[in-house]
Amino acid sequence: MKDLYENTDRLNSPMEAWFTDTSYMLFPIESHWHYFVEILYVTTGEICVSCNEMTYTLSEGDMIFIPPQVVHAIFGVENKKSGNYIVLRFDPNRMDFSMSYLPKVNTVSKLYTQNKDMRLKFDSKELDGFDLKRFFDTCLNEMEEKKYGYDQFMQSHISSLLIILYRYWHEQGIEMEQSVSEELFNIHDILMYIDKHSGEQIRMETLAKKCNMSYSYFAKVFHDLYGQSCKEYIEFIRLSKVENLLLFTDYDLNYISSETGFSDCSHLIRVFKRRYGITPKKYRISARR
Repeated sequence: MKDLYENTDRLNSPMEAWFTDTSYMLFPIESHWHYFVEILYVTTGEICVSCNEMTYTLSEGDMIFIPPQVVHAIFGVENKKSGNYIVLRFDPNRMDFSMSYLPKVNTVSKLYTQNKDMRLKFDSKELDGFDLKRFFDTCLNEMEEKKYGYDQFMQSHISSLLIILYRYWHEQGIEMEQSVSEELFNIHDILMYIDKHSGEQIRMETLAKKCNMSYSYFAKVFHDLYGQSCKEYIEFIRLSKVENLLLFTDYDLNYISSETGFSDCSHLIRVFKRRYGITPKKYRISARR
């Protein structure tokens, strides 16, 4: 069973930017996650982006900020021409600010999971007139030409957008000055373990031991970081893999349930319908029309 985790080369490619022409690439882009920040900017048409359990429709001129460690997928808009878009992806550890009161970029996922109404989709008007088109065109040009000092230029360029986003979230009442102890970062690696072993029985005691925490403390820390219980997160990862298998394979439900950690086909159907409001079979049929 393929993991949702997408490996990113932090050493050799700490930042990337590319143009996606959907006339040469079929939707959807399957559910995945990584430790990079990913920002999409739509140049023409429309696209849909899911982040964890939220779905956003983006039109020309719209941007979406996808925090690290957030499971996301990209879809075309039903009955409409798919849109083209620019992807900017970067290692958040390269973008930390010297001012202590500003949150580390790799903790934005914590802000998002703890504030379900935190805005991720924007257009230029909502960001004090920040010229998103010019920003992304510059990113593409710098990454394509790679002139002397381009990496430092890109860090400064991206930082300018991050400050605008931080300012917006702060003005919307999001508590930006949250501190996250180094101890809590030990739990981040457990996401890869859950992803890799989601098709097996996963015991919370085992996860807590891997993080050198007691069961109760692990449960509290996990919920504080990700806004849901570890059990709920495991179910979400399993269902994301079910969704990928329904969209990209012809495997039957018995096989899918055994591969994704559900006790049987009936269990899968019950949990899937509770989350999506539709059976897996109907979901597959509607997605392939």
